[in-house]
Amino acid sequence: MNKSELIGAIAHHSKLNKTDAARALNGLTKTIESALKKGHPVSLAGFGSFEVKDRAERKGRNPQTGQDITIAAAKVPNFKAGKALKDAVKG
Repeated sequence: MNKSELIGAIAHHSKLNKTDAARALNGLTKTIESALKKGHPVSLAGFGSFEVKDRAERKGRNPQTGQDITIAAAKVPNFKAGKALKDAVKG
């Protein structure tokens, strides 16, 4: 499902028009992004939680040259699915 399909599904399930559904989705993503930038986790009960994790510096290899390289440490977003979402996907 791509973003426009997701907006259509949100509009259908919430009985919003597509413009309002797009605003709601964009508001949700911007709010989660803003909270993560500030270092705050976001938890949606039953759905899952978003947080920022630190990825340590590590060794890698340039696939074109075979030369060893060092991949810098980074902060990366992480999503952990909640129990209700996991159960829904199981079937």
